[in-house]
Amino acid sequence: MKQITKYVIKNSLKRIFLYRACLVRLKKMGVEKIFSYTLAHETGVTPDQVRKDFSEFSIKGNKRGGYQVNDLLETMENIFHRNKDHNIVLIGMGNLGLALSKYSRFVQRDMNIVATFDLDPFKQKIRSDIPVYSMSRLKEIIDRFRVKVAILAVPEISAQEVSDELVRAGIKGIVNFAPVLLKVPQDVVINNVNLGDELESVIYYVHKMLQADGFKNIELLFRDMKY
Repeated sequence: MKQITKYVIKNSLKRIFLYRACLVRLKKMGVEKIFSYTLAHETGVTPDQVRKDFSEFSIKGNKRGGYQVNDLLETMENIFHRNKDHNIVLIGMGNLGLALSKYSRFVQRDMNIVATFDLDPFKQKIRSDIPVYSMSRLKEIIDRFRVKVAILAVPEISAQEVSDELVRAGIKGIVNFAPVLLKVPQDVVINNVNLGDELESVIYYVHKMLQADGFKNIELLFRDMKY
């Protein structure tokens, strides 16, 4: 049965990414051991939150003696299965899809976009490092490279239809850039990345901050007028 996916990307998992980025930076600075309160300060959370997140993902350490940076990084690499390559397909070669196909950090993290797909015959003829196939070859390519994860960068109107096709072809995880909530079987993971929503979130907080500053300035003005 199709539904809005039951697999929601947890905030705790997102914080693990923050911790890892912080640890990588500290390692480059020569830091070998770190305490939860230091990691909390660097990432903007509380020490209790760090320890709680570590416990959720079975990350062991010594509360009093601190954590070895190398050990933490190795454990986090295992969490994200960085010890093996992950083949990925990308659907939709518009401006966004083209940019994603050239994103070098994917390769650095052992994530290989082995093929892209687009309905436009002209795009299928363009020579590039990553081939562009017609959708008719989707199942063939997915089977050949044992792909389980796909990136969806197609227009909203076609996103659900393409998602259905990906699931039928054996895909178990989709990073969806289309501004629509996809309905999939219960055993399929969806991560919706709506760039418009992300930008509006920042705009919201910027205006909230400016509004707070405005009220503060008005209070100061009235206070000065009283004197």
